[in-house]
Amino acid sequence: MVWSARKMDAVERRSVLNKLNLPLKMAAAIILVAVSAFSLNAYAQEAEKTGPWHHSILGGLALSQVAYKDWAQGGEATLAWTASLDGKSQHDLTKTNWSNTYKFAYGQTKLGDGDFLKTDDKIDLESILTYKSGFYVNPYAAATLKTQFFEGLQYDDAGEGTKVSKLFDPAYLTQSAGLGYQPIPQLKTRLGGAVREIITDEYNQYADDPETDEIEKTRFDAGMESVTEAEWNLKENILFKSRLEIFAALTTPRDVAIRSDSTLAIKVSKSVSVNLNLLIVKDDTLGENTQVKESLALGFSYIFVD
Repeated sequence: MVWSARKMDAVERRSVLNKLNLPLKMAAAIILVAVSAFSLNAYAQEAEKTGPWHHSILGGLALSQVAYKDWAQGGEATLAWTASLDGKSQHDLTKTNWSNTYKFAYGQTKLGDGDFLKTDDKIDLESILTYKSGFYVNPYAAATLKTQFFEGLQYDDAGEGTKVSKLFDPAYLTQSAGLGYQPIPQLKTRLGGAVREIITDEYNQYADDPETDEIEKTRFDAGMESVTEAEWNLKENILFKSRLEIFAALTTPRDVAIRSDSTLAIKVSKSVSVNLNLLIVKDDTLGENTQVKESLALGFSYIFVD
C-alpha cells in the first residue's frame, strides 16, 4: 500500500475536525467514566477510612524600588513588584489520586513618571484524576485552563500600547486522557489523546483561521499531549522544578506547541528566597517566533497551609 500526503485547505481541515470532534469527545468521556467508576469503587472500599485532603499554599512577594532626589549622577526612579500564589490540593487513596494545582501571579513595574506596566499575569489551573493500576503505567484523565487577570498591551518603539488580550480572551482549555508513568519519585510523565480549545471574544487572532473569510472566535484542535514534570532537591535549601508540555494537533502535526517552565529556588531563610525562572513558549497561535521570558527575583515567601 502506498500512502501519499498533501496539505489540506481550510475547508478540508474544518471537515476533518468536525468528524473527529464527536468520536474524540466520546472516547474521552468513556475513559473518564471508566476512571470515575474505578474511583467510586475505591471510595466505597475506603468509606470507613476516607483519606484526608492535603492542601499546600505558598504565597510570594518580590519588590524592587529605587528613588532619587537631587542626585548629581542622574537616574530614574523605579518601582517593581510581583505577587504570586501557588497551591495544591490532593486526595490520595489506595486506588486513586485526585490532584488539583492552581497558580496565580501578577506583577507591575514603573519607571520615572511613567505609568505602571504589567510584567506578569497568570492564571493556571489543572486537575488530574489517576487510577493506580498496580502496574508500571496508570490511566488518567486531566483538564487544564490557562488565561490571565487583566488586559495585556503590546508596545511599539514610540511607547504606544495596543490592547492584545484580557481575562478569558484568550482562554486555553485542554482535556486529555491516557497513561502516566513515574519511574522515580522526582520524575513523572504522561501521554494521551487530547483536545485543545482556544476561546476568544475581542482578540480573535489567537483562534481565527487566516485562510477563511469568516472570523472564528473559537478554535478546536484534537491531537496528542505529553507532559513531563521533574522536581529535585539539589541541596537542603535548593529546589529545581521543571515542566515540559507538548501538544501536537492531528491535522497540523508539524505545528507542535511547546511550553517549558523551569524554576531554581534558593531558600535564604525561612521567609526569604531567590527564584530564577525561565519560560520558553513555541506556539503558532501566539506568534511565529519562539517566546522567552527570564526572571530573577529576591522576595518574601510565606506558607499559608502545608
